[in-house]
Amino acid sequence: MRDNMKKKFVTKWMAGALAAGMTLSMGACGQTKGNNSGDTERKDASAIVEDNKADAAEKEEKPEKETEKTKSTEYPLTITTYGSDGAELTTTYEKAPEKVLAVYQGSIETLLALGLEDHIVAAAGLDNEVPEEQKAAFSKLNYLDEFTPSLETVTMLEPDMIFSWGSLFGEKTLGDAAGWVEKGTNIYMNSNTHPKNGEASYQKTLENEYTDILNIGKIFDVQDQAEAIVNDMKDTIASVKEKTENIEEKPSVLVLESGKDGFTNYNATSLGGDMVTQLGGVLANPDGGRLGKEDVIAANPDVIFVVYMPYSGDDPEQLKQEKLNVILEDEAYASLDAVKNGRVVPIMLSEMYASATRTKDGIVTFAKGLYPDLTLE
Repeated sequence: MRDNMKKKFVTKWMAGALAAGMTLSMGACGQTKGNNSGDTERKDASAIVEDNKADAAEKEEKPEKETEKTKSTEYPLTITTYGSDGAELTTTYEKAPEKVLAVYQGSIETLLALGLEDHIVAAAGLDNEVPEEQKAAFSKLNYLDEFTPSLETVTMLEPDMIFSWGSLFGEKTLGDAAGWVEKGTNIYMNSNTHPKNGEASYQKTLENEYTDILNIGKIFDVQDQAEAIVNDMKDTIASVKEKTENIEEKPSVLVLESGKDGFTNYNATSLGGDMVTQLGGVLANPDGGRLGKEDVIAANPDVIFVVYMPYSGDDPEQLKQEKLNVILEDEAYASLDAVKNGRVVPIMLSEMYASATRTKDGIVTFAKGLYPDLTLE
């Protein structure tokens, strides 16, 4: 029944898509040029593929690590994710998906980290290069021209699963999440990105990131690999807590991203704020969403983490320094303890916002900034 519904839906959209002259990129094997993201500053798809090529050593086939399988998924499997309205959405998997559309950094990198590149029918939406150890796997993917695939493109791909951010499941982009499930295509939405569902805000947590990785492990029957990734993150936090338990006065912290009208403050409801708190730091302004110069001066934190986000086409080092200079080169901040003591620390947004498998990097960056003398193994 689900297959018949899906075929009807595909047929309906295919006519319109072909009439519009839509084309799909052919990935690393036959990439076409173009940047359909609507952002002229981003590199086009062919340049992104080029940037993510593995070097010769990485391209060599390496024997897979033998991992004793201790857990197996029993299908049918029920997983709860979120719909485009932010409400919980129940999905059922009869088997591991074979044609996944992965859109955006965390979705792509999570699948690659779990060794699931052969299950990806197409990928899109990279802002940064994937980790070096993932580039050989990435080179096998069909990377699309469109930064955010249109509904027509998605329909032509006929995926059996779509894995992406909440903001991308809309009528003008990937399509309605629940609508796809009704038509036989499961979706998984990164938990820390789901719409608010009428709430003013909701808590974005490390636990949500862990859950996402573990759920993907269950869906694809690679639970041991998923648990290893999550346990590594948890073990790092536990190690930091153990090594700093005798520090009576933990550092006060602001996590700031500069903009035209002051700063975005990553407060207690943010993933970055949760990371800081779990590592023992104290948020100097746990409630404020937007902060002005006077707010930052009044907080006078021990540490300021400066958030920066290089997009494809940006010079990461230049952007990082520009963001740091907003604090470091403004005389108004010269008296702050963080500035005087050299504790203004850069952190990439992708390490602390819907960070997926980059969560470990964020934990380490925060830990080193909070406790400069700490040795992390």
